[in-house]
Amino acid sequence: MAKLTKNQKASVAKLDATKFYSLAEAAKLVKEITFTKFDASVDLNIRLGVDPRKANQMVRGVVALPHGTGKTVKVLVICTPDKVKEALDAGADYAGLDEYIEKIKGGWTDIDVIITMPSVMGKVGALGRVLGPRGLMPNPKAGTVTMEIGKAVTDIKAGKIDFKVDKTGIIHASIGKVSFDASKIEDNAKELLSTIVKLKPSSAKGIYLKSVTISSTMSAGVKLETSAFMN
Repeated sequence: MAKLTKNQKASVAKLDATKFYSLAEAAKLVKEITFTKFDASVDLNIRLGVDPRKANQMVRGVVALPHGTGKTVKVLVICTPDKVKEALDAGADYAGLDEYIEKIKGGWTDIDVIITMPSVMGKVGALGRVLGPRGLMPNPKAGTVTMEIGKAVTDIKAGKIDFKVDKTGIIHASIGKVSFDASKIEDNAKELLSTIVKLKPSSAKGIYLKSVTISSTMSAGVKLETSAFMN
C-alpha cells in the first residue's frame, strides 16, 4: 500500500469520511483539505433520483452564480455581420460567421462557449460532429441560441453556467475556485442546488437528491447533508 504524503495525512485528519456536513462546514473544509500549488476549481457532484433515459426525467438548466466561477471563459459568437459589434462590445472574444464556421470545420475549438442566433443555427448545426462531443453546441435552453447576443455574452462572462444530468444520473458543475472565500463557495452552491431542486421532474419518484459532494480538483469529496435543500 502506498504511503500517504504529509498533505494527504493532514487531509485525512480533517475530514470525517462517514460524516454528512452542512454546506457552510463543507465550504470551509474543502479549502482546508486542498493543497495544490495552483488555484483549484471547486466542484459539486449531485446524484439525482431520476432516469435520464426518459425524456420526462431529464434535468437541464442554467444558473447565474452570484460570485461567478473564477474562470476566464472564452466566448465565440457566430452571428450575422450586424451583430458582431454588439457581441464584441459585450465582451465576446471572437465574433463572426463564415470565417469561424470554416475554422471549426478545420478542427479549431479553442473556446469554452459558443453563442449563436436562430437564423444561423442551420450552419452551426452542421458542425455537430465537432461541437457535440466537446459540449460546445449552442442550445436555446441554455440561452446560447438567442437574438439578445449582448446580454447572453454578458451573462456568461459574469458566471452563468448550464448544467445537465448525465446518463448515470449525476450533475457535475464547477462553482468557483479554492481561493474564493468560503461564504462565496457556499452562496454559489446554494444557488445551483436550489435551481436543481426547482427543476425536479413531476415524474421522478422517491428521493430526488440522492447524494451531494463538494470537492476541489485534487481533494477528497466532502459529503453534504441534503435535507436542508429539499425543505
